[in-house]
Amino acid sequence: MFFSKYAKDFNHRNLITHSIIPSTIILMIGFIFLWPVLIVSGFAYFIHVFVDLFDWGTNFFYFPKKTFGPRLFISKEEEKNLPKYLAQYKNPESFFDFKYYKNKIALTVEVSLFFLMIGFIILFAIDFILIILIYFAGLFFHLSRHFRLKQIEKS
Repeated sequence: MFFSKYAKDFNHRNLITHSIIPSTIILMIGFIFLWPVLIVSGFAYFIHVFVDLFDWGTNFFYFPKKTFGPRLFISKEEEKNLPKYLAQYKNPESFFDFKYYKNKIALTVEVSLFFLMIGFIILFAIDFILIILIYFAGLFFHLSRHFRLKQIEKS
C-alpha cells in the first residue's frame, strides 16, 4: 500500500508483493531449512494473495503484468474506463478504498473472519492470545488510511 503510486492503476495489488513469487520463495526457504514458521507464513501469504483474486484481482503471476481473478468489486464498465473513474477523485486510491468499505458483504466477511480468528486462537492457542495486538495494528493502519482518504476527498 505504501507503493500504490508506482503501481499500475494505483492499485498495490499489481505489485510483485501480490503475486505468488514471495510466498513461493518463503515456502521454499521454509522447506529447505525445515522451519515451520516460514512454512506457515508462506501458506498464509499465498492464501492472502489467493483471496485477493476475488475482490480486485491481483497480478498473480507478476510477469505477464496482467490482473487475474473475478474482480467482484469492479464492473466491466469501470474496468474498461478506469482512468475516467479514477479522475473523479482527488486521490485515485480513493476509488478502490471507497468501493471496498461501502460493500456490506466485504465488511461482513471481514468481521466474521475476525471472530473466527478469535475463536480459533481461544480454542487452539490461548497462549498466543496477544497476537491479536498485531491484528489491531494492521486494522489501525487500514482505517487510518481510509479516514485520511475521506478527508482528502472532503476538502
